[in-house]
Amino acid sequence: MIKDDTVYALSTPVGGAIAVIRITGSEAEAAINRIFVPASAKAGKAASGLEVRKMTYGNVIDPSTSEIIDSAMACLFRAPNTYTGEDMAEIYVHGGRITVERTLLALSSMLKPAAAGEFTKRAFMNGKLDLSQAEAVMDVISAVTIQSAKLAEEQLAGSIGKGIRDIEEQLIDILSEIEAALDYPDELEEDTLPLVPERLEPVIKRLDSLIRGGEAARIYRDGATAAILGLPNAGKSSLFNALMGTDRAIVTAIPGTTRDIIEETIDIAGAPVRLIDTAGIRDTGHMDEAEKIGVNRAKKAAENADIILVAIDGTADISEEAYSILSETAAKKRLILLTKCDRPDFSIKGGLKGYDTIKVSSFTGEGLDVLKEKLAASLLSKEAESALVTNTRHIHALMEARDALEDADISLGADILASNVRTALYSLGSITGREVTGDVIDRIFSRFCVGK
Repeated sequence: MIKDDTVYALSTPVGGAIAVIRITGSEAEAAINRIFVPASAKAGKAASGLEVRKMTYGNVIDPSTSEIIDSAMACLFRAPNTYTGEDMAEIYVHGGRITVERTLLALSSMLKPAAAGEFTKRAFMNGKLDLSQAEAVMDVISAVTIQSAKLAEEQLAGSIGKGIRDIEEQLIDILSEIEAALDYPDELEEDTLPLVPERLEPVIKRLDSLIRGGEAARIYRDGATAAILGLPNAGKSSLFNALMGTDRAIVTAIPGTTRDIIEETIDIAGAPVRLIDTAGIRDTGHMDEAEKIGVNRAKKAAENADIILVAIDGTADISEEAYSILSETAAKKRLILLTKCDRPDFSIKGGLKGYDTIKVSSFTGEGLDVLKEKLAASLLSKEAESALVTNTRHIHALMEARDALEDADISLGADILASNVRTALYSLGSITGREVTGDVIDRIFSRFCVGK
């Protein structure tokens, strides 16, 4: 067994053409030399050593038997110029399950497996990434739209850390002046403290801007939900399929076809929106048990949705039940859709006066682009487009910093004023990792995949 600080993990999903296995730690080179034999080496003998940053072809072997496991490629990386800041090695084997399992088993005789997120955690601990960049690694991996990936890549490049450090430098300058006034109250306090509110004002405004942008852009990272609600046969499932571009939901003329909610994610102006098709809302008195459960789930989905798409059959009279749905959703963010506008009998006999509606056809696609535009307008804002922050933890830390500075009151004295600024600096430091507890670090990296 090699030193405990050296770990290994599979960094790619099993079943692909190639599987990448990573090793990091002080004994990475020794480990790779025991398990990998370059093609240029004599059969059955250990490698004389891999050239740093040079891809080498050879065989992965079982170190206990010298049996060949797979033909593969390997590469050695030397600290500190590596992802983790430590010596690293990577093995590129064929991606079949058996080959991967045998290679990992061979490594297990020498090394211990990496914990979830351990490679990125070591990169943070070794100063290769700040904490906001480390968190962005997982955001890049989990991004489901181009815009969410772009924002995550900007954060991985250090956009948040740079913005936070700029604010910290301003606060450190202010704090140093307050502390100087504490040390020399007779000479400096009277001249320094009255200027602090003016010095803090642009900092507070900058924090407010980051918070507003972050709250607006959080949808790019976390997504939003849009529930389609309406009476049976209002065209909900057809609309769901049309927006998805596939026949995901069953569509029939029989009322109550949809018994359960169906969910899929679509891209709305770069934001991942989870679209929910629900059971038709109607009086549950004559339903079977399955449809009753479906209606209750539909109502629950609507309650929890960020926006509701109310589907009204444009070929039928507006019933009391339809008006009831409109009334019950009035307090929610919603779009009202008149479906089946391609049909010759499309008309709203009941009027719907006073309601802003969108005519849509799931058959021809008419109105779907307008619907997507209005969805984007309802869920997104201009502030989101240039936002640095999308992470909920970061937004809360910015709020704590803002609140501490807003509470700063020169009438309470220099001690309290300095404490407020220190609190703000601590909150900002929790974003970059300059001020963060071990428990927070462990919690953040526990959400990562093994091998990342």
